[in-house]
Amino acid sequence: MIRDDIKAAQIAAMKAGDKEARGAIGLIQAAIKNRDIEARTGTAPTDDDALVIEVLQKMVKQRRESIAMYEQGGRAELAAAEAAEVAVIERFLPAQMSEDETKAAIETIKADLGASGMKDMGRVMAELKARHATTLDMSKASGLVKAALA
Repeated sequence: MIRDDIKAAQIAAMKAGDKEARGAIGLIQAAIKNRDIEARTGTAPTDDDALVIEVLQKMVKQRRESIAMYEQGGRAELAAAEAAEVAVIERFLPAQMSEDETKAAIETIKADLGASGMKDMGRVMAELKARHATTLDMSKASGLVKAALA
């Protein structure tokens, strides 16, 4: 499980005296704990790794947005700190699908659903998320789906 990997990495970072990694891993654990608390009110997640991956993907997205803002504002040191956190977080994410693999998955789903035009984009995106959410950047996939259905 990814949670176990995160706990082991935190212990290793503490033993190695790696303050940056320890801090980023602490943030990861806090975000996961918050997500667990939110999930208590709703239905229990069926796959714990999927929940953790969702949290990690959200954290990476937030940090990439922060990096862009810091670079625009001329704050290179803050952008570097965020980039270091992204590197730590990405260690726990599964490998992302390449653009070619994403296009192949879209074509498969398009054929399975019989999708032919833009009116089917919602169905294709929903199925793509259901099948590949943990290994796919959905924001990039949106443009590829739009191109495939156009």
